[in-house]
Amino acid sequence: MKRREFVVGAGMLAGASLLVDGLPALGAPAELPKSTPPQEARAAAGRIDVHHHLLPPFYAEALRRQGLDRIAGVALPDWSPEQSLALLDTQGMQTAILSLSSPGVWFGEARAAAELARRCNEYAAELTQRHPGRFGSFGALPLPATEAACAEAIHALDVLEADGVVLLASNAGVFLGDPRFEELMAELDRREATVFVHPNLHPSSQALGLETPGFLLELVCDTTRAAVNLILTGTLERYPRIRWILAHAGGFLPYAAWRVSLANAMPEFQDKAPQGVMTYLRRFYFDTALAPAAPSMAVLYELVEPRQVLFGSDFPFAPANLVERQVTELGSASPWSSEQLAGIARGHTLSLFPRFAVRGEAVLAAPRYASESTLHRLGRSATQPLAALAQRLKD
Repeated sequence: MKRREFVVGAGMLAGASLLVDGLPALGAPAELPKSTPPQEARAAAGRIDVHHHLLPPFYAEALRRQGLDRIAGVALPDWSPEQSLALLDTQGMQTAILSLSSPGVWFGEARAAAELARRCNEYAAELTQRHPGRFGSFGALPLPATEAACAEAIHALDVLEADGVVLLASNAGVFLGDPRFEELMAELDRREATVFVHPNLHPSSQALGLETPGFLLELVCDTTRAAVNLILTGTLERYPRIRWILAHAGGFLPYAAWRVSLANAMPEFQDKAPQGVMTYLRRFYFDTALAPAAPSMAVLYELVEPRQVLFGSDFPFAPANLVERQVTELGSASPWSSEQLAGIARGHTLSLFPRFAVRGEAVLAAPRYASESTLHRLGRSATQPLAALAQRLKD
């Protein structure tokens, strides 16, 4: 038995009737028609970086006006489009999908946040037009102002033709999955949007009194908490058409997967995560930024399908020499086969963003998911009396 099968199976506690886990993915990927790519297409088909930040001069200045010359313990880096293009060329990358990093655009006032998000998104759209094929973008949204965020999501996706949106895992202390964001989730689900989840520094992390820089531990905690909240609040069940990319290999989520799956045995989560925690967890995509080798890749290798792993660099917060190191370690110190590494570098990302495919290149369609089926719900309902009895006996 592979360890991946053990991890999923271990979540099935003795009361099997309480657990509804490990259902097959709905709509397995289907291969699109393909032809032999010409030599020039093969040469152009470099890596695609899904975790690549932009810092327009006006945005950097807005951060400094807030006294933010360091982000989670890291000095605000210099950045220009030319620096990103140079990195793409030296590291064999075709495309960088640009996004704002934390703290995003929210500094306490909704209108100012909306205006800053719009300006950043239009700047990114201009770059994608000026450098076709080299840049994409995830639109920034002014959360926690949900109404303004919905308006900006519609503008970014429908008008500016962004490749998706970037959401911070927590926004002014409010995690993704919170009911206040329900309207935004509905808008993103209608558009089958791809959401890049980037961590933020939660107020509780800042109050811990630790001298450890926030980027070492607290940022990855933020991603983990948001991902678990998305599952246990039922957000992934209600909005199955949203595709979620978790930064930094999902933070601690892969390591805590079995423990989180114990929620399957808790009655309060039966309706919110009816298909089982592991089923939802394995729908997330995970980027490799600042987690390119073992143990992070080893855990993902056993936990999720290879197609769920995408290349990310975290440039410019990860400087060019660290990006080069990540590329090297991903290729030499991780468990993936050469074919899987090629998928991580490019093919898996093309499933989400086929517009970056070169002429003649084959692209596999991303899997599609659905909410719990009627048959599954009826079967689950039939076991509830037994589950209630088991709980009473346990108490």
